[in-house]
Order: sequence, then C-alpha cells, then structure tokens
Amino acid sequence: MSGGRGLFITLEGGEGAGKSTQLRRVVEWLRGRGHRVLQTREPGGTAVSERIREILLDREHAALDERTELLLMFAARAQLLAERIRPALDAGETVVCDRFTDATWAYQGGGRGLPAAQIATLEELVHGDLQPDLTLLLDIDVVAGLARAAGRAAPDRFEAEERAFFERVRAAYLDRARRFPERFRVVDASGGVEAVWRSIEAVLETVLAAGAGP
Repeated sequence: MSGGRGLFITLEGGEGAGKSTQLRRVVEWLRGRGHRVLQTREPGGTAVSERIREILLDREHAALDERTELLLMFAARAQLLAERIRPALDAGETVVCDRFTDATWAYQGGGRGLPAAQIATLEELVHGDLQPDLTLLLDIDVVAGLARAAGRAAPDRFEAEERAFFERVRAAYLDRARRFPERFRVVDASGGVEAVWRSIEAVLETVLAAGAGP
C-alpha cells in the first residue's frame, strides 16, 4: 500500500469456513475505527459481475467448460475492479472483498487443475501488481466444512462438487499462504464464531498497528 491508497483486505476459504459471518464483523470493526469501507464480493459486486455470477453458480450449467469458467471469473473481476475496487482504493477507502484472485488459484487452479500459466496471464492482464494488503484465509478441515455447509440452501454448481475437489482447493489455498506469507494470515476456522473472530481481530489490530490505518 502506498501513495495514500486505501487498504485492500480479502477473505478466503473453502466451504463452511464461515467467511460471510466473519466478513460482516470485519467491516463493522473497521467502520468502528473510522474507516470508510467498501464491502463487496467475487464473483459479483456490480450489475454485470452479478449476472456472470448467476451463470457460474447455476447447476443447470454443469457442462460449462473449465476454461470458460476461468474466463468468466476474470471477466467479472475486471468489471468489479474498474467500477468499484480501484475507485474506492484511489479515494482512500478500505475495501473488504469476499474472495479475490487467490480463489481462482484455489478453485480453478487447484480444484479444476487448470495450468498456472493461464491463470497468471489473466491475473496480469486484469489487475497486474494490484494485490490485497491482507488476506485472511479461514482454514477448516474439508469434511468438517462440508458438514457445516450441508445445512444451508440447495448447493450451487461449486458446492455440488466431490470431496476430492475441495481437498485440492484447500491444498492450493494453503500453498498460496506459504508462498505469500507477507500478506496471508491463516486463521483456524474450526472453532466457534467468537473464537474465530478473536483470532481475526488480533490480526487486524496487528496490521493496523503496523501503519495500515485509515
């Protein structure tokens, strides 16, 4: 982060990790400390990107080609960056996003097995050197996470995947965390909501104390 740009925070994690609950708490916590916060999600966050999200998650599109899926993910991301994320960061706002490109590396790279070179090329094209300042990876055992998620609404196209798919996703996420320790913080998401939040809050306090305030 430089030149007065706002703070860019992303939350990542597999199924049942509790991202949505914790993301709301992160946003409330930051606003309580004077941050102007843009809360958004991927894929989605703009009218165009939400339409793409509908295509990606619809189980009627089970035959969607893996490369088509990858391109749609980056198309939605390009629009979100242009329309909302970059303007907010340039205005000094803190952006909190539910998933970003690390999810593509995990789901399309790890889960689908698409070549890293293809993902890297699209990453460079769509957002270049713009990366989150902080990525909170909510990590949970796949079996435990899927058991949590089972009580929710009917599974979407991704949630309907086999356990082996999610094992690959988790492994890819953890590999990303090892490769980029300067921005990743792995949070044990296996405990209760309050325990997980305390871990996240401790990370946020450390990051802000290091000079990443509003």
